[in-house]
Amino acid sequence: MGITAWVGHHWFPLVQTGAVTAALLFTGLAFTLDVKARRAANLIRLSERHRNLWERIYTDPHLVRILDPDADVARIPVAPEEELFMIFVILHLSDTYQVIRAGFFQKPEGLREDIRRFFSLPVPRAVWRTVRDLQDKPFARFVEACWPEGDPAQGRPEV
Repeated sequence: MGITAWVGHHWFPLVQTGAVTAALLFTGLAFTLDVKARRAANLIRLSERHRNLWERIYTDPHLVRILDPDADVARIPVAPEEELFMIFVILHLSDTYQVIRAGFFQKPEGLREDIRRFFSLPVPRAVWRTVRDLQDKPFARFVEACWPEGDPAQGRPEV
């Protein structure tokens, strides 16, 4: 039996196999595109949350001291507005840490340096010390591992 006769005899199973294969390929492509679209949408939402949060620091005069490297928290304790803002920042950072660890986002290149600079400031450091024990342990270790040498960082946990 020649190839033409064989194809003529088995044409229906060949068409079925081709259709199933094409359907699987299209399903895989659709799934891949859906994953990319969800990641992009989640990144946009996270960026929007980040922008909304940080926009407050520039529009609310009560929060100006948070970014002051010379703030004296011993002389003027952290104000309730500052503490609340800092808790929101820490929660946002914790959420970001969790989604990075889960593999939904890539870790931004400057994340460690950004955390180091921010928590080197007196107000953020003071609030961190009060809420640290309420945080997820791996997250707390990660934040403190970003601090410069001489700080209580233990190890270098990765995201």
